Amino acid sequence: MKTSRAGLVALGAVFSAGALGASPLQGQNQPVAIAILPFGDRGSYGQEKEIFQALQVGIPATIAAELSGHSELRLTEPARLSQALRAQKVDPAGRLDAATAARVGKEVGARYAVTGSFADFYGKFRLDARIVDVESGQILKVVSNTDAKLQDRADLYRIIQRVGHEVLAEANPSAGPTVREAEGKTVPTNALIEFSLGLLAEQRGDRASASRHYAQAVSLFSGYPEARAGLRRVGD
Repeated sequence: MKTSRAGLVALGAVFSAGALGASPLQGQNQPVAIAILPFGDRGSYGQEKEIFQALQVGIPATIAAELSGHSELRLTEPARLSQALRAQKVDPAGRLDAATAARVGKEVGARYAVTGSFADFYGKFRLDARIVDVESGQILKVVSNTDAKLQDRADLYRIIQRVGHEVLAEANPSAGPTVREAEGKTVPTNALIEFSLGLLAEQRGDRASASRHYAQAVSLFSGYPEARAGLRRVGD
C-alpha cells in the first residue's frame, strides 16, 4: 500500500511521544520518550477487512493519545517519526519486528519503542504491545489484556487504555494513571472504528472519505478530540 508524505506526517503526529536519555527501564524518575509504532493484525475475523486494516493505525494512535498528556512523557517532533518510518520502508499499517522497531525508535531519539499486534475473533479481542529497548533491540516486556473480563470488542477503548497504562507503568514505575484513565473516559467502539477508518483514508490520501469518517466519529461521540483534530487536518 502506497502512503503519501502527508499521510505519514499525519500518522507521525499521532504515533509518537518524546525524546529521552538512556536511563534504565526500572527505577527512573525522569520523563521518558516512547515511540508508538504501527501494530499488525494477526488474522482477525468477524468484521470487514477494511475495519481491521483501519485498526492497525487506529490502535497505536489511540495508545499515543492516551499517553500524550502524561507528565512522565515528552512529545517529540512528529515529522521525525514519519521520516524514520519511510527510511526503514515501514508500512504504517504493517507489523514490525523488534529490530526494525529499535531502528525506527533510535532514529527519532526515543529510548523505548512500542509496537505489537491484535486479533479479533468474532468479538473476542486480544491486544499485545511489545516494549522494545532501542539500544539493545531486545523486547523488554509484552503487555496484553489478559483480564478475562476485558476481552470484548465492545470494550475496545478500555482494552487499549489498559494496555497503554501498563506500557506507561513499565516505562516509569512511579507514574500514575493516564489523565483519561483517571477521569474514567471511554470512547464507544463504533466511534473508535470510525476514527480509525478516518486515519486509514487520510493515510491513503482520500481526504473526502477521511472527513466523512471523522465526522461520523464525532457524531457518535462528541467528546472525541482526536476525531475533531482529524477533521481539522483534512478540512478545506
